[in-house]
Amino acid sequence: MPARMKIAIVTDAWTPQVNGVVRTLCAVTGQLRALGHDVLVISPDQYASIPCPSYPEIRLALATRHGVGARLDDFAPDAVHIATEGPLGIAARRFCLNHGYPFTTAYHTQFPDYLARRTGLPAAMFWPFIRWFHAPASAILVSTETVRRQLRGQGLNQVVHWGRGVDLSCFSPAAPVPALYADLDGPIQLYVGRVAVEKNIEAFLSNGHPGSKVVVGDGPAREALARAYPDAHFVGAQSGAALAGYYAGADVFVFPSRTDTFGLVMIEALACGTPVAAYPVSGPLDVLTPRSGAMDEALDNGIAAALRLDRADCIAAGRAFTWEASTRQFLGALVPITSGLRLAA
Repeated sequence: MPARMKIAIVTDAWTPQVNGVVRTLCAVTGQLRALGHDVLVISPDQYASIPCPSYPEIRLALATRHGVGARLDDFAPDAVHIATEGPLGIAARRFCLNHGYPFTTAYHTQFPDYLARRTGLPAAMFWPFIRWFHAPASAILVSTETVRRQLRGQGLNQVVHWGRGVDLSCFSPAAPVPALYADLDGPIQLYVGRVAVEKNIEAFLSNGHPGSKVVVGDGPAREALARAYPDAHFVGAQSGAALAGYYAGADVFVFPSRTDTFGLVMIEALACGTPVAAYPVSGPLDVLTPRSGAMDEALDNGIAAALRLDRADCIAAGRAFTWEASTRQFLGALVPITSGLRLAA
């Protein structure tokens, strides 16, 4: 692997979207550039786009394989990584296959489960597309062993580990606590993430453990949930030190999702010293330990158990995840396009 590479990253998820995929890609791209690599990001903000059905804040790029291919040709990358299964990812995939270029992909999102929740159709209906998209990849980058086993069960065996990180200069117990918390009854229970049906936030808001519930984030379900749970505090999307303060001042972080592949917000909460309560499902099972979180099918029980954990142990668990390590794993998984392949194309 060359010391300095030209790396093309093609993604349908990018700023101003706010989600774990975008934050991961932004963090790793920044790390790559700091190491001296030349990184081209092909993203929806560079094209005309339309709103994604049921997710209007997510834009779907109106791009052709020729348009994406021309940008890749001009850049002449040493390696191509296709981050998402959307229009840009499909265009880049076709271009690479037509030119005989190897490429890597990532499985960030449980699309079969998400689409099942939104359409009422069985998740099995959506797996053929996932298999089609990822099958030609030289490597599929996946954040947890639980999801790697799931993909192997679908016949996608070229899975490699790509972990996640935390910006430890931002997420720490020293972050300034928001003024809102001074007026709330404890324990303060916190959710951070997209406010959408697949995140199962209603399970958090309806849990019977005493205390105050705070929701940080935005999304299509926010208005309906705010009406249904008027005692909860919806504060919208937060970032940087403000977000870190919401974590640091909470007594417990509640992660109610059953469909996430990792759950970046869990390790951010841990780095701020806040224990996590979750269901025993993919993501929490891979990230949490008995010293950093409590998992239970009864979320109330998980919250009660998490509140008894030592915050110093949580900090230690969160600090084990770094973007430097994540970037090394990303680089190690890339498959270079040899000069011979490029000349032949």
